[in-house]
Amino acid sequence: MEHEYSRYSEGLIPPRTERIMEMEQYARDHRVPIMQLEGMEALLQILRVQRPARILEIGTAIGYSAIRMAEALPGTEVVTIEREPAMQEKAEENIGRSSAEGRIRLVRGDALELGEGLPEGPFDALFIDAAKGQYRRFFDLYEPLLSGRGVIYCDNMFMHGLAAEDPTDIPRKNRTMIRKLKAFTEWLMAHPGYDSALLPVGDGLMISTKKESTEEGAVL
Repeated sequence: MEHEYSRYSEGLIPPRTERIMEMEQYARDHRVPIMQLEGMEALLQILRVQRPARILEIGTAIGYSAIRMAEALPGTEVVTIEREPAMQEKAEENIGRSSAEGRIRLVRGDALELGEGLPEGPFDALFIDAAKGQYRRFFDLYEPLLSGRGVIYCDNMFMHGLAAEDPTDIPRKNRTMIRKLKAFTEWLMAHPGYDSALLPVGDGLMISTKKESTEEGAVL
């Protein structure tokens, strides 16, 4: 039944442009991790409701999600960070072919080592989709750049089902990463400054919104 629901929902996904589908095919052919379609469409719809003026993305890859977000949100600026040179070049190429080219800025470098090269805030949305074992460090480093109405989105929280597996059933090479990802999930769900929800779409999408504060500045 779950498979039937998934197939049904996939059939309702709006058609993409030929250029976007070419990027999806490239990702499949070259094993580049991009956001799953159901998760991507859910994220875009939530962003349409939020209407952020500026989005900061950690993990550009080939530029797929940055382009999808910018094209779905006319007027929104997307700043995206990528550390791998090969991905940087492919992302630049794809961004250059996008109708939103002028609203997407690629920052070349390791998001954990930019130092004074950190993008200038504030941003209304932070999208984390990079090294899964480093999500807590990405949060700590980039959360301060959010505006008062900022929302944090984290993809791959299920990590293709591994997050729900017994630790002994997880391949040894993935255990540390999964342990860190699960610890981050639990930490964020209990964060005193954020309300978070883990949506079972795509590979698991976490959405965290800032809690309202009292006039004295204490979190409600």
